[in-house]
Amino acid sequence: MITPRRLTPSTLIAWVAMVAGVAVLLVQPLPGSESRVLALTVAAIGLWATSAIPEPITAVFFFTAAMLLKAAPAGVVFSGFESAALWLIFGGLVMGVAVRTTGLGQRIATRLSRAFGSSYWGVITGVTVVGVAMGFLMPSSMGRAILLMPIALGLAARYGFKPGSNGHLGVVLAAAFGCHVPTFSVLPANVPNLVLVGAAETLWHYTPSYGQYLLLHFPVLGFLKTAIMIPLIVKLWPDTPRPDGGAQQSLGAMKASERQLSLLLAAALLLWATDFLHHVSPAWVSMAAATVLLLPVVGLVDRKAFAEQINYGSLFYVAGIMGLGALVDKSGLGARLAEAILAVLPLSPGHSATNFASLAAMSTVISMITTLPGAPAVLTPLADEMARASGLPIEAVLMSQVLGFSNPVLPYESAPLVVAMQLGGERLAPAQSLCLWLAVASIFVLLPLDFLWWRLLGWMP
Repeated sequence: MITPRRLTPSTLIAWVAMVAGVAVLLVQPLPGSESRVLALTVAAIGLWATSAIPEPITAVFFFTAAMLLKAAPAGVVFSGFESAALWLIFGGLVMGVAVRTTGLGQRIATRLSRAFGSSYWGVITGVTVVGVAMGFLMPSSMGRAILLMPIALGLAARYGFKPGSNGHLGVVLAAAFGCHVPTFSVLPANVPNLVLVGAAETLWHYTPSYGQYLLLHFPVLGFLKTAIMIPLIVKLWPDTPRPDGGAQQSLGAMKASERQLSLLLAAALLLWATDFLHHVSPAWVSMAAATVLLLPVVGLVDRKAFAEQINYGSLFYVAGIMGLGALVDKSGLGARLAEAILAVLPLSPGHSATNFASLAAMSTVISMITTLPGAPAVLTPLADEMARASGLPIEAVLMSQVLGFSNPVLPYESAPLVVAMQLGGERLAPAQSLCLWLAVASIFVLLPLDFLWWRLLGWMP
């Protein structure tokens, strides 16, 4: 006898999203292909946000439905597979396997554990701060997550946190969020930042300097958000380190494989940090490093490890998210929704607080629909209209986008978060909880403080 599954709130929301998608498809409220794109967007976001079915399977459903409904050409639907970000992930997955199998991750974790102390607060704080610090060195949050996560897993083992424990989850969350969320306040550290700056320069001839961007955003969205994130992780997933329960034996001298991998990772890090000089995408640096690791003559990642330890499902998931963003953008649905939201926002000259909150809300909502990199692509062309409606300088309107896309409400908005959690072997549900807690803290604590900070700096009248 088959026992029916209990209807959980997440499953109910997923069903509602799918039914809503079918309803949109039948009613056709928008012209052309936009109704089909809207139906796919509602259904896919509902499934990804609730994790009602495994995320890579949702991606396969999305690809199939988009092609059957002729929502867009194959080049748009499958554009995620052409994205440099996907191949950055693939190269990073190979590097992660090498870090684990050679023992280098465990060695680095052992040394870090001496600096972090023996308390749970020290572990979570240390991992988070290392992730934030890497944002000043590496231009890709995906690359940071890929390098940091194997080390974080080694730390978890060092402190006796087994998979499935709160401690293991806390360390994974600290690594995943630390190397990504606060670094939206560092100009070259994340893709949405670069999309914003590139579009602003092209359309409005405005390019913020590194220092200007850092001063405007880092004190609140970087430093204070980190200060809130650490106690949230500690309090929501408490645990006690048990350093005597596992990997306490001496690792001995570095093996030849560890030395080789250290040199390769140092070279990759140097190339990532200096991409402004050589203009080689971090993705191709990642692929080059992966190619070297896979060479039989090098032997740092053998055929068996490559076949068994690479998480190909995460590649489909990320490609699906990117494909959805491209579909929304190319169909014009994103711009239509942004214009509809703009029409109802209470923007008016002389109401600085209301304007600030409205612009932040708009960026947050659009990020949920288009994913984080899509938000600046959709909103930047509308900056002049928003500036006229609010009476704010166009520079302030452009920088207000950071308030929204630095605040992912759900993990699917951000491919680096998704990949980091999968590399850590943890489900997305805890990441979703932390996203929601951070969103609440951002809306009720950080945004009011940010408004005061902007006013102090003269960005708000």
